[in-house]
Amino acid sequence: MRGLGKSVAGAVAALSIALASPAMAQDDTAAASQWITLGTKGGPLSDANRSQPANVLIAQDGTWLVDIGDGTAQQLAKAGVPLGAIDAVFISHLHFDHTAGLVGLLGLRWQTDVSSDLTIYGPPGTRAMVDGLLAAMLPTTQSGYGVPGAPVRPPETGIKVVELRDNAALSIGDARVTARKNSHYSFAPGSADDANYESLSFRFDLPDRDIVYSGDTGPSAAVTDLARGADLLVVEMIDVDRTIADIRRLSPNVPAQAFANLETHLREHHLTPGDVGELASDAEVGAVVVTHLSGPDADGANLLGYVGAIAQHYTGPVVIADDLERF
Repeated sequence: MRGLGKSVAGAVAALSIALASPAMAQDDTAAASQWITLGTKGGPLSDANRSQPANVLIAQDGTWLVDIGDGTAQQLAKAGVPLGAIDAVFISHLHFDHTAGLVGLLGLRWQTDVSSDLTIYGPPGTRAMVDGLLAAMLPTTQSGYGVPGAPVRPPETGIKVVELRDNAALSIGDARVTARKNSHYSFAPGSADDANYESLSFRFDLPDRDIVYSGDTGPSAAVTDLARGADLLVVEMIDVDRTIADIRRLSPNVPAQAFANLETHLREHHLTPGDVGELASDAEVGAVVVTHLSGPDADGANLLGYVGAIAQHYTGPVVIADDLERF
C-alpha cells in the first residue's frame, strides 16, 4: 500500500495476511477465476496513485470488464490483459468515473483492428451513451486514420449493447449474471427519474465461486439479498468526512444548498466502513475486497481504522485493495 510508514504498513500487511482466505490467496490453490482491481480510486477526481474505478473478471467463459473508468486501457496493459481478450463490459451506472474509459477502449479496438465481438451491458441509457461515443469516433474512423488507401471499418463492428434493469439475469456459458438496482441515486421513489435511471450491482455465479460487485450504492436490502452467501464481495467505500473536507478545499464556491444536497447524497447513497461491515455480515459473505475508495489522502492509520470499523460488524477476511491486485 502506497504512502504508509514502515510500522503501519507492516501492521496492515500482517492484518491482510492474517485475514486472507483460500479464495483470496494467490497460490496453487487459488480459484480458477481471477478478479483484478484495475482502478481503485473513488471518483470523480484524478489521483496520482490510484486509477479510476475499473475491474476485470477472468472467468472460464470469458474475460469481462466490470466498470470502465478513465485509464482502463492503460491498466489492462499493466495487468497483461490484451484488448482483444475482452468479451464484455458490465457498467454499474453512467457516472463518468465509471464510464470514461469506454471511448478509449472502443477507439483502441478500432485502431488496432480488434474486430472480435464485444457486448456492453449496462443500465438504461447505456445504448444512447455508446451510440454517442461511436458517432464521436466517425471523424477519425471515416478517414482511415489518415492513411491513404487504408480500409475503413465502421467503429460499431462487433459491438452489441444490452440494457439491464433490476432483477435482470443472463447466462454466459456456465456463468450466470444477476443485476439488482441499488440505492446510489437520490431520486424520489416512484418519480420519473427513479424509473428512468438505475444504478446496478452485479452477481457473477461462476463454476468455481460466486462474486458480487457493487460500485456506488448506499445501504440497500436489494444488494444484501444479491450478496447472500457469496464467496467474495467487492464493494465501494467512502470516508465521508475526509471527502467533504476535500470538496470544500477544491470547490470553495459551491452554493450552500447545493453543498448540503451533496453532503446528504454522500452520507446516504454511499457505504461507510460500518455500512460495509453490516452488509458483509448480513449477507454472510466469505470475504470482502474494498475498492472505489473515497478517502482523500488517507494514510496507514486511516486504513487500519477503516478495517477496524468493518470488523466491528464482520469478522471474515477483509482487504482494502490497491490497483492491479488479483483475488
